[in-house]
Amino acid sequence: MSKIGKINISIPEKVKVALAGNNLNIEGPLGKKTINVDLTIFNLDIKDGKEISIKPKKIDQNTKRLWGMNRSLINNAVLGSSKGYEKVLELVGVGYRASLKGNQLNLQLGYSHDINFNIPEGVKIAVEKQTTLKITGFDKQLLGAVVSKLKTLRKIEPYKGKGIREKGQYVLKKEGKKK
Repeated sequence: MSKIGKINISIPEKVKVALAGNNLNIEGPLGKKTINVDLTIFNLDIKDGKEISIKPKKIDQNTKRLWGMNRSLINNAVLGSSKGYEKVLELVGVGYRASLKGNQLNLQLGYSHDINFNIPEGVKIAVEKQTTLKITGFDKQLLGAVVSKLKTLRKIEPYKGKGIREKGQYVLKKEGKKK
């Protein structure tokens, strides 16, 4: 049995959930998301627009694996459309800076050239300081992909800890050469 799959998903007041065929449409103040749910495997119950429960029609190895994942995907979409998600990135290094130019994020990361990163639809990036980026969005998967892509532009260097990191991320530093 799935421990996560058993838990019902509560729907906030501002969020509307509707089932159209195999698609579950979730609409809230921050955005819309459509999730494809396999109704041949799962029963999906929406109780008075207040709660969603997902249960498998028969329990076997495959449905056990998919049950918790589908529940988490639906829950992430409901939370994202009502509250949204947020991640904070820090640029650590001498001369590392960020600035917004229209729909592009301009990064100076110690290379001989500036990096222009196109901001995808559904994600907002705010430059709080020159070295702090606040990334918000309603789609958790897209937000994580954008943060991951930004972190790969300048990976954390293990000796001084320079690079792009998430706020509060622990960096294991190596000891340098000894004389």
